[in-house]
Amino acid sequence: MRAHSCGMKAEYVELVLLEQSLANTDGMNRPFSDRVDDIAEKTGGSVLFDVRVDGDTRIQRMAAIGYGSNDTVVAIVMDKNGQLRSAPVDADNDFLVAELTVWSSLPMAEQASASYCGAAASLLAKLRKSGRFDRST
Repeated sequence: MRAHSCGMKAEYVELVLLEQSLANTDGMNRPFSDRVDDIAEKTGGSVLFDVRVDGDTRIQRMAAIGYGSNDTVVAIVMDKNGQLRSAPVDADNDFLVAELTVWSSLPMAEQASASYCGAAASLLAKLRKSGRFDRST
């Protein structure tokens, strides 16, 4: 059911990313979490998770924004140059989004003893494999 209006939310996210890239920031990139919060607010979604991606040669951060009305999830990644890209997350990857969302909601002390790295790496690999982010991203 969620694929029906997934494209529209993803397009809105792309528009906000474009707006952010064109905004005059006096040469300063806003923090990733602030940019993701801004996208979620402007597109009517909520941030599900925001994590560092360790060990990837191109991507340093990944987040997801959920849209409850139709269960759409859009992933946002930031590359090593600070550029943001987005892609809709297929329903068959919901378990990875859920695992990362649960980890993000844990208290800081519990986050320290639980790893999210496997789920983050798997989700990123699945997004790349589906053609959402090419291998050069």
